[in-house]
Amino acid sequence: MDSDGSEKAQLVTEDHGMQKLVFQTTTKDTRAHRTWFRGETTNYNPTIARMAGVSGVPEFVLKGWAPDRPLIEPSTQITAFGSCFASNISKWLSARNFNVLNKSEEAKAAYVVTMGEGMVNSFVIRQQFEWAWENKVFEGSLWHGYNAEEFGYDEEVRLETKRIFDETEVFILTFGLSEVWYDEPTGNVFWRTIPKDVYDPERHKFRVSTVEENKDNMRAIHDLIRKHRPDAKMIFTLSPIPLIATFRDVSCLTANSVSKSVLRVAIDELMREKRDEGHLYYWPSFEIITDVFRLPYRSDRRHPKDPALDYIMTLFEHTWCVETDTPRPSLTQAWVKAQAAAGNLPANLVRIVNRRKVDGLDRFLARETLSSDPKEDKAIRKLLEELRAEWIADPEAPAQAAE
Repeated sequence: MDSDGSEKAQLVTEDHGMQKLVFQTTTKDTRAHRTWFRGETTNYNPTIARMAGVSGVPEFVLKGWAPDRPLIEPSTQITAFGSCFASNISKWLSARNFNVLNKSEEAKAAYVVTMGEGMVNSFVIRQQFEWAWENKVFEGSLWHGYNAEEFGYDEEVRLETKRIFDETEVFILTFGLSEVWYDEPTGNVFWRTIPKDVYDPERHKFRVSTVEENKDNMRAIHDLIRKHRPDAKMIFTLSPIPLIATFRDVSCLTANSVSKSVLRVAIDELMREKRDEGHLYYWPSFEIITDVFRLPYRSDRRHPKDPALDYIMTLFEHTWCVETDTPRPSLTQAWVKAQAAAGNLPANLVRIVNRRKVDGLDRFLARETLSSDPKEDKAIRKLLEELRAEWIADPEAPAQAAE
C-alpha cells in the first residue's frame, strides 16, 4: 500500500503456485498512475512538429512498408496501370530513364497502355491478367474507350498484353474506386459505366463492391503474377484522387470516403496475408496526400498539385530505385516545395525553391517566428537550414522546374 492509500499493480502468489495480477486501487482523493501494456510494437501518431522535417514521411508513413533496399534498377522492366494515378508513376519513372514497358511504341496496342489509367477498379485489372495469361473471355461487351467505343477480345492485343506481362519484373498497380457498374445476368463488371445508347436498366446495375470482393480480386491478381512471373515484385497503391461523382443517393464526399476505405482495407488484409512471401508491397501514396498535406489538391478538389505528386515520386525513387549516374532529385527540396504548395509552409517558398534563392531562405530564417508553436518553429527552421546547406554545398544542381 502506498502512503497515499493506493495499491500498485503487483503479482500475488496464490494457492497451487498460480499468480494473479492485482492492479492498483484508487480513491477519489488519490491520483491513478496506471500504465497499459502497449504490445511489442507501438507506433504513435506524430505531432505536426515531428512531421515537419524531411525524415517525417519516411519515419511516420513509410515505416513498415518500404523494401529493405531499393529493388528497381535502370534495366528493371516495370509495368504500371490502374487508376489515373498510375500514369503519374509511369511518366516519372520514364522521364528518369527507368525501363517502363508500357511506354514503348509497340506496347501502345495493349489496353493496359491505351486505357491503363481508366482501369479504376480491381475487377477490370483482374480481367486484363486473366485475359492475357489465361485467355479468358467475358460474356458481354464490358470494355469501352474514353469515347464509349467498344473494345473487343482482339488476339493481337491480347498477345501484346501477354508480352508486356511476361517481361515485367515489377508490377505497379493502382486501385481507384470500389463503386462499379455491372451486367446483372452475368455479374461481369464494366471498365467504368455503360455507353448511354446501349444502357438497359433491366440488366445494367450499379453497386458498391465489398471488401471481400476486392480482396478476392487482388489475391487473384497476386496469384496469377506468382504463377506466370514467380520472381516478379508487386507494388499495390491506392489512388489519392477522389471520386468526381457518385451514383449513390448520398453526397459524393461521404461516398468517396467509403469507396477508398473499402479498397484500403482489402489491400491491408491481403498484405497481412501475403507480405511475408516477399513479393507484394504497398506504397502509401494515399496516406501521403490525405494525411500529410493540408491542402494538396488543385481547385477541382480532385487532382493533387504538381509539387505534391513530385514529392511522392521523389520519395518513391529514393525508396525503391537504386542510385545511378543521374543524381536523384533532392528529397529535401521536393519536401519543402510540396509543403509550401499544400499550405503547410508559406506559399512563396515555392517560388524560392524553384529559383534556388539562398537569400530568399535567409529572409525566412531571419524572421522572429515561423510558427506560433515553438516546437514547430524549431522543426521548420531546421528543415530550411538543411535545404540552405544543401544548396550551398551543390550550387550547380538544377533548380526545380517552374510551375
